[in-house]
Amino acid sequence: MADPRLLPDGIEEILPEDARIIEALRRRILDLFVTWGYERVTPPLIDYLSTLQLGSGQDLDLQTFKLIDQLSGSMLGIRADMTPQVARIDAHQLGYEWPTRLCYAGTIVHARGDALDKSRTPIQIGSELYGYAGTDGDLEIIKLMLEMLAITGLQELHVDLGHVGVYRGLVNEAGLSTRQITDLFDILQRKSKAELVVFITQLDLSDRFKTMFMALPDLNGGREVFAKAREILVKAGVSVQAAIDDLEQVSLQLEQAFPRLAISYDLAELRGYHYHTGIVFAAFVPGYGREIARGGRYDNIGIDFGRERAATGFSADLKVLARLSKNNNNEAKSLPEKIFAPSDKDEALGELIRDLRAEGRVVIQQLTGQSGAAKDYNCTAVIFKENQSWVLRPL
Repeated sequence: MADPRLLPDGIEEILPEDARIIEALRRRILDLFVTWGYERVTPPLIDYLSTLQLGSGQDLDLQTFKLIDQLSGSMLGIRADMTPQVARIDAHQLGYEWPTRLCYAGTIVHARGDALDKSRTPIQIGSELYGYAGTDGDLEIIKLMLEMLAITGLQELHVDLGHVGVYRGLVNEAGLSTRQITDLFDILQRKSKAELVVFITQLDLSDRFKTMFMALPDLNGGREVFAKAREILVKAGVSVQAAIDDLEQVSLQLEQAFPRLAISYDLAELRGYHYHTGIVFAAFVPGYGREIARGGRYDNIGIDFGRERAATGFSADLKVLARLSKNNNNEAKSLPEKIFAPSDKDEALGELIRDLRAEGRVVIQQLTGQSGAAKDYNCTAVIFKENQSWVLRPL
């Protein structure tokens, strides 16, 4: 029998201070989303496994806890990502013909942790824009992500932009097999130039395609990437050229809106390749070894729910944002004012306590005979009786 005081690996309890910071940040972020027109939805924690896996590929399948429904015998899963469920809400429950903006926040559960963050219960928070295929939609979502991160007070933010359409267009034009596409994908993910040269050399491709594939790892950096890409990929097809154009258009507007933001571009970035269909992006800060928020375009996910809809969105782990903001944001560190009140049953005291709480102030009323005084509760003020009146005095 396991020690009842212990928790499973990767499962943690959130104690009062961290819970306060997480909840305050959650409220501020969701309030921000609402001001942009994003409406809150709450998908179920448990769903049909087939729904949770739609359009997500093998990675999410490995992260999903699976169980059998004792009522129906159906295979269920505990959500490891809310995005497929939110897409179902848009396509099946709402069914709007115009662009739809939805946001969400809630715990997801991972069957496996990752090498950097051992937590298997992230609190996913994010926004999704459905029904608009233009680059204005990508730009809005990226801007909203940046506004969300501004709330945390994090400094030296860096954003990386890419477009999976470059890779997808090239492999389709070259006629690569499914196995070849997978092998090439793995090599590019590892950024292994030596392996790439060996692999491409062995393929039965024209020199034109070999040159373009071997150049992909070098198509990263600053704004100069676009000129370099147009030179190297000049013989690529229309879909590749369109992907480069779309990415550059978004980048120009993003740089204009956030002139001090550090932005890099990577045309071989294949994050979420099996899921995303267009522009992808991620945000980073120094000292944290992975992205703190990420997203991208994933058109046509709604087709599995009966409606083909363009879609783009982003998400982040609220626990990570709260932990990082706690170290960088003085507001997050500040404790709320607490007032300590005596256990007296006087009606006037009760009325004063109700008025203070109605103003949003924290009042802890002493219980008859309890241990612990104002200082034990970190109170900053006390209520006491003076000249037959109840008054508030700072400690």
